[in-house]
Amino acid sequence: VPADGSHWLGMQEVLDSLRQKGHEVVVVAPEVTLHIKPSKNFVMKMYSVPFTQKELEKAFQAFFHGSFEEGWGLKRFLKMYTGMKTLTDCWVTSCEQLLQNKELIRYLEESKF
Repeated sequence: VPADGSHWLGMQEVLDSLRQKGHEVVVVAPEVTLHIKPSKNFVMKMYSVPFTQKELEKAFQAFFHGSFEEGWGLKRFLKMYTGMKTLTDCWVTSCEQLLQNKELIRYLEESKF
């Protein structure tokens, strides 16, 4: 269950390598992500989350722009903090939704994921 963003970009190479060695690869991800997309190299199991693609992208942009904005240090820090908090809230909500998805959890248990 990879995290979205740079973690996922690095994980893709590992998954491709495992697939080439004959392993079945299953990726569990929310329907709304920044980078995790279906691929012929793995089975994708997705679950719903209560935020939209646009909301997630807006949260990421707020964090990103706050990180590189010029200006007074405390003001930049507060913008960056607010953006990171919003992104973190999305990720925590995503994890909560996964754990509350009884059908997906049952699949994972039965397949000895």
